[in-house]
Amino acid sequence: MSKVGIDYVTERVRAVINEITRYFVGDEEVLMKILASIIVGGHVLIEDVPGTGKTILSKMLAKVLGLRFSRIQFTPDLLPSDIIGTKVWRPDKDSFELVLGPIFANFVLADEVNRAPPKVQSALLEAMQEGQVTIEGETIKLPQPFIVIATQNPIELEGTYPLPEAQLDRFMIRIRLGYPKDEVELLRRRISWRSNDPTPRVRTVLNGDELLMIRDFVESNVKISDDVMKYIVSFNVIRKDLEYSLGQVPGD
Repeated sequence: MSKVGIDYVTERVRAVINEITRYFVGDEEVLMKILASIIVGGHVLIEDVPGTGKTILSKMLAKVLGLRFSRIQFTPDLLPSDIIGTKVWRPDKDSFELVLGPIFANFVLADEVNRAPPKVQSALLEAMQEGQVTIEGETIKLPQPFIVIATQNPIELEGTYPLPEAQLDRFMIRIRLGYPKDEVELLRRRISWRSNDPTPRVRTVLNGDELLMIRDFVESNVKISDDVMKYIVSFNVIRKDLEYSLGQVPGD
C-alpha cells in the first residue's frame, strides 16, 4: 500500500490507456471516462448500435486490468438463476450443491441488457447495488473488484424491456462509443491481427489487488470543496422542481 501515490496511480492508469489504444481505434476521452468510472467503483452502460466495438472493448479492459471476465448474453427467456446461480440436487451426495452463476466474476459484460425481462434485470442490478446475491435464502458476497459493463441498442427496441430510470441509477455513467473516426486505420489493424478479436494479444497491466489499492487511494486522497458539493446537490434540487411541475411526488 505504501507504494501507492499520485505518481504511481497516474503511471498505471496511463499504461492501461496506452495498451488499449494499441488496439482500440476510438475516442480516447470516452475510454478515459469508462476507466474513471471503473476506478471509483462504478458501473457503465454503453448505449450504441452494433459494430462500434462494445464487446471487444469490454474484453480488452478486463484483460488489461487482469480481472476474471464473464459475458452474459441477455435474452427474453433468461431466468434470474441463469445469472446468479442456483442449488442443484446431487443424488450421489444426498444433498443440494450450490452452483454459482456467471455473475461471480470480477468483470461482467451484460450484453443487450434490455432484452431480458424485468425480473432478470433486477437480479443483475441488485448485485450491482449490494455487491451480493441471495440464492435459496443464502446470501453470498460477490468477488471484489466487481465491475459491470452493460450494453443496449438504443435503436432496435422491438422485443426489449427498457430499463426504468430507477434502475439506470445503478450505473455511474451512460455513454456512447460512436463509430471509429479512422476506419481505414481499423482495417489496417484488423489485417495485422489476422483475427476479429485482438484480445489475446493484449498485455495485462494491472491486477485486482492493484485496482483495489488505486480505488482506496482515490477514496482517501481526493478532496472535494464545499462549492463542488453544493453544485452536486443543486442537480437534486432541479430534479425535485421538475417533479413538482409535472405533478409528481419527489421520490416516487
